[in-house]
Amino acid sequence: MDFVSHALWGGIAFGRRTGKVFLFAAGISLLPDLLSEGLFAVLHLIGIGGMPSWDLGHPNIAAYPTWAQYLYNGTHSFVLFTLAFLLIWMLARKPVWVVGAWGLHIMIDIPTHSLELFPTPFLWPLSDFKVDGVAWGHPIVFVADMLLLFAVYSLWLARKKRQRRLPSIHTGDAQPVTPADGTHAARSSRR
Repeated sequence: MDFVSHALWGGIAFGRRTGKVFLFAAGISLLPDLLSEGLFAVLHLIGIGGMPSWDLGHPNIAAYPTWAQYLYNGTHSFVLFTLAFLLIWMLARKPVWVVGAWGLHIMIDIPTHSLELFPTPFLWPLSDFKVDGVAWGHPIVFVADMLLLFAVYSLWLARKKRQRRLPSIHTGDAQPVTPADGTHAARSSRR
């Protein structure tokens, strides 16, 4: 999936509580690509690390040095994500759900990466199995992603707007509802 979509999906799925949590979730969702492809691009630009040329377009992962392939495999492994999530849970003594944005990144990449360009090694290091998905740049996938993002964010923003207009029972703004005859539902005049 593209960089922006990963951030938006991570933010909406794991960061709806506050703006800071949203940005944190979006950032976590970007980390697998920043720590692999982002680093690869920087190293290529400064001419170190044995990075392949991009003259003919984005090179496949097989063209990269072995260390870079391991880095990509690690950041895109659901096995390593699960271990990291459990370790963070143990250390925090509670699940840190915002870290789930990393797992969501991997789940999105599985069907949206083809074997031709950066297939997702989600079972690494247990298996080299990869899914030959439909590349995220394909018009059907790209348009579907944009429409889904538009729909999800529209619903979320509409819900937030509706919640801001309604008084909250937690702030004491809401008044208890009483029947039209003036009696309270909890007390009956019949005894």
